Amino acid sequence: MRQRPKPVGTHAAQHSTPVGSRPEQLRKLIGTRPGQLTVVIVVVALVGAGGWFAGSQMQSPADAAAAHQPPKAGPVTVTVERRSLTASVVAQGSVEFSSPQSVTLAGLVGSPDSGSGSGDSGAGDGVAQRVTKAPVAGAEVREGSVLMQVSGRPVLVLRGTVPMYRTLGPGASGDDVRQLQQALVRLGFAPGSANGTYGQTDAAAVSRWYKSRGYGAMEPTVADKQQLGTLEAAVTTAQQALLAAQNPGGDSEETGSGSKDASGTEVGSTKLQLKSAQQQLDAANAALSVFQAGYGTKVPAGEVVFLPELPARLDKVSVKTGDTPTGPVATVTSSTVVVKAVVPAEDAKLLHNSMRARVETSDGTKVDGKVLALGDDVPKDVPADAGTQEKSSDGGSDDASAPVPVLVSVPAGKLTKNATESAKVTIEVGSSNGRVLTVPVAALRTSADDKARVQVVRGGKVVNVSVEAGLSADGQVEVTPSSGAALKAGDHVVVGR
Repeated sequence: MRQRPKPVGTHAAQHSTPVGSRPEQLRKLIGTRPGQLTVVIVVVALVGAGGWFAGSQMQSPADAAAAHQPPKAGPVTVTVERRSLTASVVAQGSVEFSSPQSVTLAGLVGSPDSGSGSGDSGAGDGVAQRVTKAPVAGAEVREGSVLMQVSGRPVLVLRGTVPMYRTLGPGASGDDVRQLQQALVRLGFAPGSANGTYGQTDAAAVSRWYKSRGYGAMEPTVADKQQLGTLEAAVTTAQQALLAAQNPGGDSEETGSGSKDASGTEVGSTKLQLKSAQQQLDAANAALSVFQAGYGTKVPAGEVVFLPELPARLDKVSVKTGDTPTGPVATVTSSTVVVKAVVPAEDAKLLHNSMRARVETSDGTKVDGKVLALGDDVPKDVPADAGTQEKSSDGGSDDASAPVPVLVSVPAGKLTKNATESAKVTIEVGSSNGRVLTVPVAALRTSADDKARVQVVRGGKVVNVSVEAGLSADGQVEVTPSSGAALKAGDHVVVGR
């Protein structure tokens, strides 16, 4: 099919640049005077806008320094609160068994002339005494029980406040004897009346007591028996001398044939002999009586230890088998525990006996207790190996600023498993009367007239408010507005600037 040819002029007109295009028009416009004026105005406007923008973003050194200065400082304030206050003293201490007491033997165990105390002839005073069974730390000691053995002899424990200081035997009297008699009654070996004088009934009771513990009581020693024999022989000799003086003998005729003066002299001599013999006999009888009064079963000074409280607990032991038992041999304590702590001297002035205390151990156990003793009234724990040491660091001090020891009691059976552990002690020394207004201690100021005041921010201004200060605790202080002054919870008080 034959196509119709397209018109040449029409296509060319659509794709060719128009005579009056925009670049051409712009050139024509700039070439005219109004166009040039328009261009100048636009350029000036653009340059002005750029200068304004650059100027707004640039600062002089003075402006820059001023812009970086901190704002003007104002007062630092804290809100007034209404709350309850409880003042307390807090100290760190340790849980310990109470009533520590050093144990020392008062003398020899057994007889003085035998190391074993058996009464057999030995090496005399040269026989050294040795521990043959040492005390056991942690063991419980009851009345009548054996604390230890020395040279095969027992060291027995009895309750009493008078310490053992001598050998008790026939003829002895005093509070220590009465204490022994009372202990024998408690143990079931009643000697009779506890009259404070050691007699033969007491000796028999002591023998029964020793036998119940598996030991023999201390009977008269070899030296005692020898001494008794010597004294008895002295009495016999004195009696024979007196008889001889009473019957001088001789031939009566020879006596009768003498002169009168000789007869008078012999009579005088006989009287002197009789008097001397009688005096010797009296002295011998007196010595025998004194010795016999103390002759018999005895309790050696080292074989009994009196303790004020029983049962007791063996806390520390300072001797072992084979040692010579000189000085302290052990330390005993009560079976109950206490808490020992120290507080600053200023805090100690706020404390007194019977104050409530709260004890918290390292494992979180909490127990209520009471202040039992302060300062020098706190028992001094003298270690068993302290020898002749008289004072312990637990006691008081002459320095008024030195820390003060505090002893806190806890109910029986409490904290026993925590013995030797550390504990925190909190002692309440005062509390507010319910909920009161409180401010930080730093907010409290003193005026020139020595009156307390706080500074309160109100309406952008700081005003002084007179107050009366009360209880202080935990960094807070109780305040009461003075007459005519206004202060309430929620107010802001100044604590700094």
